[in-house]
Amino acid sequence: MNDKIRGLMDFLDASRSVYHVVSYISDILDREGYVHLSEGDDWILEDGGKYYITRNMSTVIAFRIPHGEPAGFLLSASHSDRPSFKIKENGELESKYIRLSTERYGGMLMAPWLDRPLSVAGRVMVETPTGVKMKLVDIDKDLMIIPNVAIHMNRKVNEGYAYNPATDTIPLLGDRDVKGMFGRMLAEQAGGRILGHDLFLYLRQKATVWGIEQEFISAQALDDLQCAWGCLQGFLNASESGSVPMYCLFDSEEVGSRSVSGADSTMLTSTMNRIARYLDANLARMMSQSFLVSADNAHAIHPNHPELADPNNAPVMNSGIVVKFNASQRYTTDAVAASVFRSVCNRAGVPTQTYYNRPDIPGGSTLGYVSLTHVSVPTADIGLAQLAMHSCYETAGVLDSLYLEQAMTAYFSSTLTVTGDGEYIIV
Repeated sequence: MNDKIRGLMDFLDASRSVYHVVSYISDILDREGYVHLSEGDDWILEDGGKYYITRNMSTVIAFRIPHGEPAGFLLSASHSDRPSFKIKENGELESKYIRLSTERYGGMLMAPWLDRPLSVAGRVMVETPTGVKMKLVDIDKDLMIIPNVAIHMNRKVNEGYAYNPATDTIPLLGDRDVKGMFGRMLAEQAGGRILGHDLFLYLRQKATVWGIEQEFISAQALDDLQCAWGCLQGFLNASESGSVPMYCLFDSEEVGSRSVSGADSTMLTSTMNRIARYLDANLARMMSQSFLVSADNAHAIHPNHPELADPNNAPVMNSGIVVKFNASQRYTTDAVAASVFRSVCNRAGVPTQTYYNRPDIPGGSTLGYVSLTHVSVPTADIGLAQLAMHSCYETAGVLDSLYLEQAMTAYFSSTLTVTGDGEYIIV
């Protein structure tokens, strides 16, 4: 297997919650010599320096300071979260069995979660003698299942069924003898008294590569960790740019990005402002020389339902990076942004595709749509073609993962100069 794809699979398997995603990426940045800065400290930056910050342990921004006066910022943005079920506090439900009370996080396909081994990961807040501290937890075993109702008791299920999250998707933890054991398991991992938690179900099935020529990859959270990984690899592999390269991974996209760690927060603008101050540069001028790639996966044409796609703009897995358009700006790409990104891809030898929603089927939006209200720079909304978006186990193309890394390496190695409205020099 290609080592790059093996690395992606390891990342997907380790990313059992949004907090584990950021922990994994932080470890990589540490090994690559990036200095972890605290937002609460005064920053001491240096020319040629490599830095990153985290917020809420669910968002990370990494950047490099070039030698000499930079043009502007070259940004990428992806998201770390995925639709899932979140465990409520006081979550044990006792009847004939012990179950866990949950609520939905994000817009999910619920049916695929049933009859699969699941477990719980996330973070807990532990009391200390001086306050509280965060601890990541992962109950690394097959812990629970959400059981289906037998067809004998639900004869019309195959004719269409509306799942009720208050009854149909409650996971079974054990029989009545295990009452209280879930809390004790968490406390054992936490090593102290738990004052609060953010815990989510995750699928125990690992990432796999499959197909007659091993051309497909399936895993949890391909939307959007496949893009998060490709952008990170491009960022790390890139040669020095005359712009300021910034890798951004935000939380909360699946619920609208409005959180302290989402794309609708002040985190990105605050970071850009602090960099500009170090460079003794005008932030507005730098913004005018900047560009953003919003990388969030796209819908591939479905093999069984091609009628759901726009006939002339239906991406195919393993056929290149998808450039996404929407006249109502749910995707932010316009002709200028598409041309800049396609120019980079052409230089990198990477094919591109085009996506529009079918006009009578409204699609979703991306974090680029949100971040533009704070960072108003030309933005290309792109992604990789995938099937079963917002399922707990999604499918995409192996080759497209390599294409994204290749394209983002070229992107972050570029220096972008705006010479007029719609006129760019990319070297």
